[in-house]
Amino acid sequence: MRYLIILGLIYFAYRTLKSWMLPGGPSKTKVSREPAGEIDDVMVKDPYCEVYFPKRNGVHLTIDGKDLYFCGTECRDKFIAARSKRDV
Repeated sequence: MRYLIILGLIYFAYRTLKSWMLPGGPSKTKVSREPAGEIDDVMVKDPYCEVYFPKRNGVHLTIDGKDLYFCGTECRDKFIAARSKRDV
């Protein structure tokens, strides 16, 4: 029991000295009241492999006036092949 009290006192002294030694006192997280910046990019879903990825990294394809984005050229090519088989 005596050791627990001694350890508690040592810890209290450590925390007190630490708060006096550090400039600005104890660190606190600052919350900004300013609005967050614009959204950098949006996530889109690949219509073939159904993986989400940033739109700016996607491979663009327009079919029937509709914009599609793919995670890579491989998925785009597989989508086109599957679509051509379906249309036959």
